[in-house]
Amino acid sequence: MLKGGPVWALGTMSGTSLDGVDAAMVLTDGLRILEFGPSAYRPYSPAEREVIRRAFGRWHGEEGVRAAAEVVETAHAELLARFEGAEIVGFHGQTLAHDPVGRRTHQAGDGAVLAEVLGLPVVWDFRTADVELGGQGAPLAPFYHHALARHVGAAGPVGFLNLGGVGNVTWVDPRIGAPEVAGACLAFDTGPANAPINDLMLARRGTAQDEGGALAATGHADEAVLSRFLAHPYFYRMPPKSLDRNDFRSVLEGLDGLSDADAAATLTAAAARAVARGSEHFPTPVSRLLVTGGGRLNRAMMAMLANLMPCPVEPVEAAGLDGDMLEAQAFAYLAVRVARGLPTSAPGTTGVPAAVGGGRISRP
Repeated sequence: MLKGGPVWALGTMSGTSLDGVDAAMVLTDGLRILEFGPSAYRPYSPAEREVIRRAFGRWHGEEGVRAAAEVVETAHAELLARFEGAEIVGFHGQTLAHDPVGRRTHQAGDGAVLAEVLGLPVVWDFRTADVELGGQGAPLAPFYHHALARHVGAAGPVGFLNLGGVGNVTWVDPRIGAPEVAGACLAFDTGPANAPINDLMLARRGTAQDEGGALAATGHADEAVLSRFLAHPYFYRMPPKSLDRNDFRSVLEGLDGLSDADAAATLTAAAARAVARGSEHFPTPVSRLLVTGGGRLNRAMMAMLANLMPCPVEPVEAAGLDGDMLEAQAFAYLAVRVARGLPTSAPGTTGVPAAVGGGRISRP
């Protein structure tokens, strides 16, 4: 059993951009954030990245899935073993496929394996319960965003934008005391973010990403491609809503005739315009948009967002937070909520019919 009061929780995140595994500790009682602890990062090697990439879009038992899970488990075990003092672990795993319409989602990696290796209780499989009950299963960080807004003393609605492989945004009103209460949070995936850019860079230049948005900054976005992109039915659906990494692949094809710089600029502009389009769904305007994830380091993308949004667009560091580790911290926080029987998603965040607590707990 988890002791009462605040505990040190260790959370992990491995996103669809496939850069590596983040891990971070948070002191929390599942309601408040009392202190931030140490963090660390373990990159995937090119070979590991390729094993996982080959399993994208596949489900349990299909070819390549077991190999991908072993890579994920090994990388996480190596990283998490560096930490001391954790009382519980929140293990997200690596999303390989996500189909909320079919009420299924697949994150590779077995929390029971990590529980045995680490000798700690591990909370994992966070998304399945939400999806099985008709929710989108994503995004799951909004409850943590609500706690963060209260932690930094926000006086009114703010936005948290995560630019990972896919973009997602949370509108938060910290004046409402609990994240599951109606009107406290609205969250949804905005559209593709870093994943298509990373795929382009790998295919064209053999590199993992457009470092700092340097290549995109020298190019010109193709308006015809962007027009087709913004005509996608996803943008006309009301939130909450979520995406698979590859949902926009066909729309973003047609870059073959563009230079590397123009193609990078087009994909970067697509990510930014998807965010701007999504902000039209906010219940009320936000005072600031705080950006987390790797996309906040893409200067071209941040400049485009600043031009498109009617409020300040800032990296979360402007609020004293760690944009590299916020997602990992979120799963530390959610692990404690799961262990204490608190909800992790609600109608406003995933569209699930009622507040639900996801996650399985494996003990050593």
